[in-house]
Amino acid sequence: MNTHILDEAVQHFINEHLNRDVNKIALSKPVFEHVNNSELANQIAAKKKSAHKLPTWFHTDYIYYPPLLSIEQCSSEHTAIYKSKLAKGSSLIDLTAGFGVDSFFFSKEAKKVISCEIDANLAEINAYNAELLGADNIKVLNTNGIAYLESGEDIFDTIYIDPARRNQNNKVFMLKDCNPDVVQYHALLLAKGSRVIIKTAPLLDIIAGLNELENVSEIHILSVKNECKELLWVLDKNADSSAIKVICATLNDQGTKYFSFHTGEQQVSVDYADIHVNGYLYEPDVALLKSGAFNLIGIKYGLNKLHAQSHLYFSEEAKPDFAGRIFKIEKILKVNELKKEKDLQGNVIVRNFPDKAESLAKKYKIKPHQTQFLVFTQDAEGYKVIDAKIIQHY
Repeated sequence: MNTHILDEAVQHFINEHLNRDVNKIALSKPVFEHVNNSELANQIAAKKKSAHKLPTWFHTDYIYYPPLLSIEQCSSEHTAIYKSKLAKGSSLIDLTAGFGVDSFFFSKEAKKVISCEIDANLAEINAYNAELLGADNIKVLNTNGIAYLESGEDIFDTIYIDPARRNQNNKVFMLKDCNPDVVQYHALLLAKGSRVIIKTAPLLDIIAGLNELENVSEIHILSVKNECKELLWVLDKNADSSAIKVICATLNDQGTKYFSFHTGEQQVSVDYADIHVNGYLYEPDVALLKSGAFNLIGIKYGLNKLHAQSHLYFSEEAKPDFAGRIFKIEKILKVNELKKEKDLQGNVIVRNFPDKAESLAKKYKIKPHQTQFLVFTQDAEGYKVIDAKIIQHY
């Protein structure tokens, strides 16, 4: 950590150049004696990245930013605030703190937070920023979190861990492919904590995760503006594995919507829709789709599914509590009728249809439109094109 970055003149330069090309700054002649241009470029890029992702940090003067990769990989404030509410008790340990975003928000819920970070530079940055932000109940340790648990006698109400991919270049679908291996340390985690919260990437397979883990009480699927951000696995010592709760949370500027169920509950049959003009078409948020409870979505919201593989739903009335987009159906066409239509306009959506949106737009000369959509899909009667106006966004 180069403390000269916190000099007033350097901080002024960073703030004045937030909209500059950081590559040009990095390659230009030196600006300061004790801060090289690569460090300046990183501080500018990292701070700019934090504007929407980490507004608390962005709007606090003299924050010290880590390498840009750490900003890209850390939790957003949206998700960090959400997971902080899952903590139990007064003591918590964050085994993989990184930039310290999760530790900071956990400190608002727990009286005592131990924040472990194995990288010495990140640990120093974490400690400095925590003090600057007034989080005086966080103790930052430059140590391996798992080793700290193994060697110490402390027992925590909540343990939080965010294992990284072993190979950053590959997608991860199994917990065993992450480091630390939470499956290997499962017994240790539950011996040292009453509750364990594990954050994983959204690509992780839920069924595979349940086969790898024991004591799972809840699985939280978090999305922000229809982008699945993370899975949270909550382990409790006395969890009933026959009644695991799955919570889909859609975090948006308008607030958070929830869709929840217990495993096993999703094995239900569903009625298929007889869609018509002036009805409403529903497209679930990705968090709901990640849960795999495709039929249950219809049951819970009182909707009819279009087709077994379409994952679109219909109702004669608008239901604004739905977690996803809602469209008012204005016209229903068969595909072979499209060539007769003149001046087609709409954003093309493809769901369970044997072509891509880009090629369909080109083939039928469909012009983009701000609020109008053309949904190419399949219902019980075959392929359809639904011309609809959006009335609720993600």
